[in-house]
Amino acid sequence: MGDLKKQWYEVMFENFAQQYDQEEFTQGTVGECDFLETEFGFNKTLKILDVGCGTGRHSIELTRRGYNITGIDLSESQLKRAKEKAERLNLKINFLKEDARNLPFSKEFDVAIMLCEGGFPLMETDEMNYEILKQVTKSLKNKGKFIFTTLNGLFPLYHSVEAFNNKEDGTNRTTYRSNTFDLMTFRDHSIVEFTDDAGNKKTIKSNERYYVPSEICWMLKSLGFTKIDIFGARLGAFSRNDTLTTEDFEMLVIAENNSE
Repeated sequence: MGDLKKQWYEVMFENFAQQYDQEEFTQGTVGECDFLETEFGFNKTLKILDVGCGTGRHSIELTRRGYNITGIDLSESQLKRAKEKAERLNLKINFLKEDARNLPFSKEFDVAIMLCEGGFPLMETDEMNYEILKQVTKSLKNKGKFIFTTLNGLFPLYHSVEAFNNKEDGTNRTTYRSNTFDLMTFRDHSIVEFTDDAGNKKTIKSNERYYVPSEICWMLKSLGFTKIDIFGARLGAFSRNDTLTTEDFEMLVIAENNSE
């Protein structure tokens, strides 16, 4: 990939770490980690992989609570901020620059988390998105658990994505416009406007893949997961009580492999 033109997600996260931490969707970390702890069974001996860890918000909060976390991300600037934040809090966390499509781990982790579109489903092809799921699965021990959130394809079938993101109260710092959702590919090609950490206003063309629950189930079953649960992902308050609906912009997926 080195000599190719950078993808939109690489450009966006080049100099966006501080602004990222101010985004509305990053403010629910504590509540999300409360839920994760229940899924971990409060077991502090687990080895946990945070895929697309970004600025480390979940890795840091979970480490503060006594968990053993390895955080991986493709963005050097996001990882730099994650390391700085951890250092300020005197936390030792293994943050690594890795591509989720090609992970160096094999049956190493008890649990993997991949929250807030941590790579999947931002890739430019369906094959690349699937490879992320495959690589994370390879990184898990037998009887591993995989918890992730992803874009809910049921939402844009019933709603305008543009209207959802452009809130009138201005609370969303990143805005989306000129949305075209392709019913054949379930890809949303949008214009994203944001301000980077240097105060520069930038406009990029994004390309995100929305998935319907049956697709997610099929992919995970093909990778050997035997128990797959899907819920609505309410930011800051993940819960198994939230049935997925067409009103949910994201879905919460919890997959388990119970084989020996």
